[in-house]
Amino acid sequence: MEMLTPTAAWAADEHRMFTDAVRRFFADELVPNMERWTEQGVVERGFWEKAGAHGIMGGAVPETYGGAGGGLAFDAITLYEQGRVGDAGWGFGIQSIVIHYLLAYGSEEQKQRWVPGLVSGDKVAALAMTEPGTGSDLQAIRAFAEKDGNQYSLNGSKIFITNGQTADLIVVAAKTDKSEGARGMSLIVLETEGAEGFRRGKNLKKLGMKANDTSELFFEDVKIPRTNLLGAEEGQGFYQLMKQLPWERLVIALTALGYIDYALSETIGYVQERKAFGQRIMDFQNTRFKLAEMKTKAEMLRAFVNDCIVKAEAGTLDPATASMAKYWGSEVQNEVMHECLQLFGGYGYMMEYPIARLYADARVQMIYGGSNEIMKELIARSIDV
Repeated sequence: MEMLTPTAAWAADEHRMFTDAVRRFFADELVPNMERWTEQGVVERGFWEKAGAHGIMGGAVPETYGGAGGGLAFDAITLYEQGRVGDAGWGFGIQSIVIHYLLAYGSEEQKQRWVPGLVSGDKVAALAMTEPGTGSDLQAIRAFAEKDGNQYSLNGSKIFITNGQTADLIVVAAKTDKSEGARGMSLIVLETEGAEGFRRGKNLKKLGMKANDTSELFFEDVKIPRTNLLGAEEGQGFYQLMKQLPWERLVIALTALGYIDYALSETIGYVQERKAFGQRIMDFQNTRFKLAEMKTKAEMLRAFVNDCIVKAEAGTLDPATASMAKYWGSEVQNEVMHECLQLFGGYGYMMEYPIARLYADARVQMIYGGSNEIMKELIARSIDV
């Protein structure tokens, strides 16, 4: 079975032990439930709690806040292994992103208050950036948090929010000063329990990732304590987002690699067994060449992703490099799913075969986290200096 890395510079014995633990947990608790969660459109809360109890979500969190005290590579392993079993339903990617927002910008009181619950799975997190009228253009958001004594009054709406149906804690990007552009944006943490004026829209029906609850969120004069502002002062939101987006984009590349490895494994097994015209599908030159091309691209992506992990651990993963990882990873993922489905023939179009689900799940990877067109623009800016 493929691994994120057997030999990369960042890998140590504890990483390999963690990989084994994550694989066992996913085999026992995730894989048997994937089909049921796909049908119901949401991953059950009990799974989050089990993941917390097994330490799956806390590898990269300091011990002070309930984690194991390791680096980002531990989250990278969890994300890769989730893709490696073909799951796109569990929203740990967003959970990890929010945890690292809190660790980077939260006050000590905020970190003590929120991070342990996210590590244990008692709480589920969401990140609310995208709005119905804005996609990758974060500066154009209209959600507004107005000062109201020692509180904010939040108004607006968000769309395509991962974990939207289940989130207990939502990091909301909102304008705190309408007269400013990017400098008028702040990140404010909403605790959803008992929040008057907060409403979740229906669980959105999507092309893929059907087990992942994705929602529109509505805020109508929602009162949030001003102490829930992330950062020492207002107007830091856009800067905070830009600093954390490299990790979010690496998350997408990591999961892409996991899905690629899973798809290749399933496809190789199929073409070795399936026969046509008196011989195995594997024995046709076209099949062997296609698999050779896909395997080469997978290994190139693996090397790049591992290099990005080293940079992320060192705090030197720059936006352009992360954009390359997201762009290239998601493009290769979609290419591989296309070619693998073709090798399955008509059976590849049947949802009872995992490749059909992987094909549908892959498409959004080129859109969220910043569209691949935006990734190319960011990369180009790093060249044209």
